[in-house]
Amino acid sequence: MPLETNRMKIEQHITAAAVQAVKELYQQEIPETQLAIQDTRAEFEGQLTIVVFPVVRFSKKSPEATATDLGEYLVANIEEVTAFNVVKGFLNLSIAESYWIDQLNNELLSPDFGILPSNGKKVMVEYSSPNTNKPLHLGHVRNNLLGYSVAELLKAGGSEVFKVNLVNDRGIHICKSMLAWEKWGNGETPESSGLKGDHLVGKYYVIFDKEYKKQIDALKLEGQTEEEAKKNAPLIKEAQAMLLAWEAHDEHVVELWRKMNGWVYAGFEVSYKNLGVDFDKFYYESNTYLLGKDTVDEGLAKGVFFKKEDGSVWIDLTADGLDQKLVLRADGTSVYITQDLGTAQMKYDDFKMDESIYVVGNEQDYHFKVLFLILDKLGKGWAKGLYHLSYGMVDLPSGKMKSREGTVVDADDLVSEMIETARQKTEALGKIADFSEAEKEALYYNIGLGALKYFLLKVDPKKRLLFDPSESIDFQGNTGPFIQYTHARIKSLLNKAAYQSAPVPADITLSATELDMIILLGKYPAEIASAAKSFSPATMANYLYEVAKLFNKFYHEVPPIVKEEDAALKQLRLDLSSVTANILKSGMRLLGITVPERM
Repeated sequence: MPLETNRMKIEQHITAAAVQAVKELYQQEIPETQLAIQDTRAEFEGQLTIVVFPVVRFSKKSPEATATDLGEYLVANIEEVTAFNVVKGFLNLSIAESYWIDQLNNELLSPDFGILPSNGKKVMVEYSSPNTNKPLHLGHVRNNLLGYSVAELLKAGGSEVFKVNLVNDRGIHICKSMLAWEKWGNGETPESSGLKGDHLVGKYYVIFDKEYKKQIDALKLEGQTEEEAKKNAPLIKEAQAMLLAWEAHDEHVVELWRKMNGWVYAGFEVSYKNLGVDFDKFYYESNTYLLGKDTVDEGLAKGVFFKKEDGSVWIDLTADGLDQKLVLRADGTSVYITQDLGTAQMKYDDFKMDESIYVVGNEQDYHFKVLFLILDKLGKGWAKGLYHLSYGMVDLPSGKMKSREGTVVDADDLVSEMIETARQKTEALGKIADFSEAEKEALYYNIGLGALKYFLLKVDPKKRLLFDPSESIDFQGNTGPFIQYTHARIKSLLNKAAYQSAPVPADITLSATELDMIILLGKYPAEIASAAKSFSPATMANYLYEVAKLFNKFYHEVPPIVKEEDAALKQLRLDLSSVTANILKSGMRLLGITVPERM
């Protein structure tokens, strides 16, 4: 189904008629773009509102008189417009019930409803980007959930999407874990320790840090400054030597690196599966860290970069309100942005995408400004399609959960805590006595993960948020479990009614809430397009909450639907319930959330 919904058609029809009205009434031409149509505010009668202020300069009348002129014209010339009222410069239009019934029958009940056409765009979403020296933590959880959902929304919006993960698998921080394991590991493995591989490697990263601090303290007692001690501690020198050995392809070091990274990847795979995220391609820093030097040569040849006397290469971005940026050290070694320049080119060569979205925390805002600006100055046409999806930090109420390291919240611990909280709250409700043990476990997982994902995604990505695990698992309010429960309630109703989809008569009378439901449900394709365009799952999450909230209002307003004796009225209400369930299921899936059939 092309993205030309009934709502869009009626808006276009009204807009075209309003342009014609201005021409006939005032002998003036007004561009369609100047006529804005919006939802009528709840306190006024009508469904669509035209803002008439732009027309006043053509009419030479007051806003109220202008709106009255337009209203009378539209009622006389558009069959669907049955009445109007004027509030200052706002013309509120009432649309015939038959129009909304037609939208329900021919659009909302269509199997293709909510499926948008291809827009021909190729989009890459890069997210996760973990280091292989520690497990995923709470910050990674927001990153992964955000990246996955944005990718799914873009897909639903008609784009061809590639999900990629650039793994930071090399460098001094990786060598710290390797060295500590070699010194104090005694051959410990994930199998012998019972630890996930990423947790085991993270354990030795912490051990390195503790031993390194001991050496620093000892050197300070000998009279060295903090900075001197940090540089001279034997442990950091050994780690640096190990990094040089890795870069020189030392067989022993490379084998140790492969073994420990293998443990971490196995651990990450479990975490990704628990979070319900996936990737189309993995890039590894060990394969990309030498990239970018050709780009530097290209930039020097084009005069974009300049070389200082010591041989280091820079770019001057002061005219752009930034500063001078080093892109190659004097000894010819790369800095981080050198690698990013090369990797950006490699990803474009691999996928030829129109847009590339980097899901990275807001502490890297400056880095991405510089990166995108340099690529643009290098004449990379595709640089215009680069976007940094910057997100805020996630905080927890103090004392809620502690990680194994005691410094960050471990992702696996968080998932386990969410599932356990879901178990306790669900069992307290006492509604799952007839569930098998397998069904119970699946339900606890879906509720726990649904609560976590929805809570993190319902907030605008740019905002810092406070995540309270207990507050997120609430069967009332703007939470994942509330929407999941609403879906389960509808499925129970449809099963009891032995529901089958069928159109309803065009002359049926709608209640105010039933009309509101058709209008809100009809916005689903536009909400997908809006969320995809703004890279904001929060847009979709909050729309789904409004849908669930309105359904519950409807459910409590009408007599029991299953017992309704008027066949047409029963069909209408079951159709509305079915469309609601479909939208909740489809929309939550775009957030990575499963809605249970029963709860």
